[in-house]
Order: sequence, then structure tokens, then C-alpha cells
Amino acid sequence: MDGLPQHHISLRKRLYGRLEAYPHPNKLKRRVDDLAYIFGIAIPLFTIPQLYEIWSHHNAGNNSLITWGAFSISSLFWLFYGILHKVKPVIISQSLWFILQLLIVIGILLYN
Repeated sequence: MDGLPQHHISLRKRLYGRLEAYPHPNKLKRRVDDLAYIFGIAIPLFTIPQLYEIWSHHNAGNNSLITWGAFSISSLFWLFYGILHKVKPVIISQSLWFILQLLIVIGILLYN
């Protein structure tokens, strides 16, 4: 290895035509691909109880604006990364994360 980050290695594989088939013929890789979509949608939904608490009770006292703001900025970066590299599970997951985290930040600003 020449020490390049992983995305550059992936780019080289694409440039030189060594793409893996999609859906992948290997059953394990196909299942992992499917799980990436499931987790990409399901995991961000775990913030819904937090959103409900903030928006239904108008109470955001136990939430950190700095923390949730940093999470939002991080999600925005990874969303940009996913769009740039055309990685659908990352785009789906980070879109959901960014929307939900932004709603939490707005709730903190309104109700804290």
C-alpha cells in the first residue's frame, strides 16, 4: 500500500475497471449492503424520542447546544461526502441525521 486514504484506493479501483458487481454475487457482501440501508434509515430514528420531548414539552434544558450543533455540522460534512462520492447509504443516513439534529438544535434555541 502506498498510504493513500481508503477513498483514493476506491477511486483507483473504479478508474481501472475493477468494480465489484452490485448486487454483489457474494451472499455475505449482499447482506451487508442491505444492512447498510436498514441501519442508515433506522439509527437516526432513535433521536425521535428526544425530539418529541423537546417539542411536545417545550423543554430542552438537559441538551447541549454545542454538542447537537457539532453533530449537525458533522452530519452536513458526511452528507456532502456521500453526495460527492455517490454513496447512497451515507446520503440517506446523513440526510436523516442532519434533519433530525437540526430540529433538535432549533428546539434547544427556542425552549432552553
